[in-house]
Amino acid sequence: MNTGITDYPFMQTFVSVDCVVLGFDKNRLNVLLVQRNTLTPDGKDLKLPGSLIYQREDTDEAAHRVLNELTGIKKMTLKQFKSFTSPQRTANPDDVAWLEIAYHNKIDRLITIAYLSLCKINRKLNIASKYKTVDWRPVDDLPQMPFDHNQIVNTALKEIRNWVENEPAILFELLPTKFTAAELRRLYEAVYDKRYDVRNFHKKMAGMDYIVPLDEKQEGVSHRAARFYKFDRILYNKRKTKI
Repeated sequence: MNTGITDYPFMQTFVSVDCVVLGFDKNRLNVLLVQRNTLTPDGKDLKLPGSLIYQREDTDEAAHRVLNELTGIKKMTLKQFKSFTSPQRTANPDDVAWLEIAYHNKIDRLITIAYLSLCKINRKLNIASKYKTVDWRPVDDLPQMPFDHNQIVNTALKEIRNWVENEPAILFELLPTKFTAAELRRLYEAVYDKRYDVRNFHKKMAGMDYIVPLDEKQEGVSHRAARFYKFDRILYNKRKTKI
């Protein structure tokens, strides 16, 4: 008798997408969470925005749909970074009960495709009424979330570092149009989870000719006014082409 894995029934599963949307508040990275309709009326149950995939859409289309419902933005930069397939994803009976109520299906197994996206934290969001609450939360102070959403966020933080190494311009999606050297340094510190020496960081900036100093400085500040900079995509693209 064959006692191997083929003795078990084949997997019958649903597939979903979950989106990690990161924002930067001048000091910390934050992730956009939504409150699901909980089984207990007074429970605050925050999770990553996501959805089961419709029959006639692919995963990219599903992720864009989720983000459009969340933000009102039709086109956002998206990066698919990992699939989460463990059978333990649906080990919690409360999570399964919520899924079955929300989607009107019996669900024993759920695989999710995770996406990473960036959004300016002060951008006004056009949030669909399906979400009771939408909340920016610091990535280093997250609640315990359903399924494996905490693990998904931790994996996304590793992924954004790889993304920045290959495409440094992506970081500027988190900054205002005009920013100071200190704001850019703190963003690098938040992404890489380490401190940068101020002088060394200015030298690093000097090597990025696509970061252009402006003839503008901060106003109404109690400390010495800092110069503003901007990201010049034309210069960046020329430099990238040369490389």
